[in-house]
Amino acid sequence: MTLVASSFLGGAKSRLLPASIPFRFFGAAVLFHVAFWVLLFFGAEDLPRYVGGQGPVLGAIHSLTLGVLAMAAMGAAFQLLPVATKAPLIAVWPARLASWLAIPGTALLVTGMTTSLHELQALGGLLAIGGLVIFVMLVADNLRRTSGMVLVTSNAWVAVLSLVVILGLGFLLIVDQEHGLLADRGRIAIAHMVLATYGFMGMLAIGFSYVLVPMFALSPAPSAAMGKSSLALSVIALVLTVGGVLSSGAAPIVVGTIIGLVGVVLHLRLMVETLDRRMRKQLGPSFVLVRLAWVFLPLSVVLGIALTGDLVSRAPALFGFAALVGWLLTFVVAMLQRIVPFLASMHAAKTGRAPPLVSSLTPEAPLKVHFWCHLLALALIGLGIALDLSMVIKTGVVIGCAGALAFVAFFAMVMARLARQRSAASP
Repeated sequence: MTLVASSFLGGAKSRLLPASIPFRFFGAAVLFHVAFWVLLFFGAEDLPRYVGGQGPVLGAIHSLTLGVLAMAAMGAAFQLLPVATKAPLIAVWPARLASWLAIPGTALLVTGMTTSLHELQALGGLLAIGGLVIFVMLVADNLRRTSGMVLVTSNAWVAVLSLVVILGLGFLLIVDQEHGLLADRGRIAIAHMVLATYGFMGMLAIGFSYVLVPMFALSPAPSAAMGKSSLALSVIALVLTVGGVLSSGAAPIVVGTIIGLVGVVLHLRLMVETLDRRMRKQLGPSFVLVRLAWVFLPLSVVLGIALTGDLVSRAPALFGFAALVGWLLTFVVAMLQRIVPFLASMHAAKTGRAPPLVSSLTPEAPLKVHFWCHLLALALIGLGIALDLSMVIKTGVVIGCAGALAFVAFFAMVMARLARQRSAASP
């Protein structure tokens, strides 16, 4: 076993949370995944020209960002960060409280955005913000108590700080929806989106990549020096881009996105080198999705540059699709199909005995259905947006929803197999 895998797994059992903590967040992410496709179906006709506003598209975006991506991030960070940093959470009950606030809050917020009901948005937003504030406090406390896994923790710090700003901007946008306090709501909304995509979820995805990709591929640890360079460039890019958006300055946005693209290239070079040095040769369909997500990451940055000069027809919709669906959603579902059985195996382990094989807890059939549905959905929706063909988009969305339902089946089957394993292990 490689250095990364042995370091990550060493003593991990002692830092496992109760199974209900990470799996409740992952379960919520899986269900919001279905909701995302359903809402996108009803907003398909507006999607190619969407640049903001209430309705199904906004609900779908937040079902994806808060419902899928943030829930997956919370479950992964609560469980994987303590294992990676060897610093347990200060307490378990705040993680439960965060779920009680964030999960129903997100559902209410998404419903309010879809139906244009401000009261639901306000209530849901406050609950979701409360859950995410607890998440920030727990993760920040964990990070301050560790000095190891520098690439993971450094990216996590940027993600946490970005989330603090995101929550503030999101609160302003909810208040402004009813009271009209902001002089330029559009700029705040764009800054909110950029920080959510590249600052919070992007940095977490990149940070966790430095431990999850080597662990699952059985590869040596990636170069810390190049990883730090990528992070530094990404932070500079975020500051310039967000500053340019808020000040209506095109030059900082262009310079920031170009610097960000260089940082992305460095990160992807590290990931390719990591896979080239792997011991496990067969990585399965999940890493096909990971590689596909890595294609969409620089593509989204290039489309971001095109946005500044209106160089590409329907650039806003293509940019959002590439960044949120092509990159982040694809990466997250790829990692979840490895993380969920992996954690289930650790929770199913009997005292004094090795845990069951991860493969024995992984149902392959629903993952194959999800794999092909996801690929076909990406192709059809991208084509539909580019050519402004709502029926092509709707067809892709229906296929994507079928894949999401298959992913629900995968998650449910893993949970059922875990329950059987734990029942068999009981006296």
